[in-house]
Amino acid sequence: MPYTPIVATLGYVLSPDGRSVLMIHRNARQDDQHLGKYNGLGGKMEPGEDIAACMRREIREEAGIECLEMSLRGTLNWPGFGKNGEDWLSFIFVVTRFEGEPPATNAEGSLEWVPIEGLDDLPMWEGDKNFLPLVFDEDPRPFHGVMPYQDGHMVSWNYTRL
Repeated sequence: MPYTPIVATLGYVLSPDGRSVLMIHRNARQDDQHLGKYNGLGGKMEPGEDIAACMRREIREEAGIECLEMSLRGTLNWPGFGKNGEDWLSFIFVVTRFEGEPPATNAEGSLEWVPIEGLDDLPMWEGDKNFLPLVFDEDPRPFHGVMPYQDGHMVSWNYTRL
């Protein structure tokens, strides 16, 4: 069977002092697969855009800010993660400089600045706590992970760094 994932971005916008990250608390729609969880910002890539353009567009749409500097921290393959078991392939970015001021909410939920050290205390997908330390660590090498899901739960996790 051919591998045909949904290609997406996931971005973590750092505060100017680098101590907090902009997270969305998905609390706006009752039919949301992510309801009640905290996530980074991002979404599906559109035809005709490259992955960096996708990340910039998603941040603009979800937080009303413009990315001025960002770096690719890694890639994640999420087989079976989708609402109906779809596979997802996501490019993970950190935004280190931006302009504009994010609103308090968007159509998906509340936007909140969360201290990086406090991320483990938030309700989020169980797998996020495995890869988030790699997003914010000092190792400059990108990580490339695979995290299969089944029935809404992480099955396993492994990654490599190049």
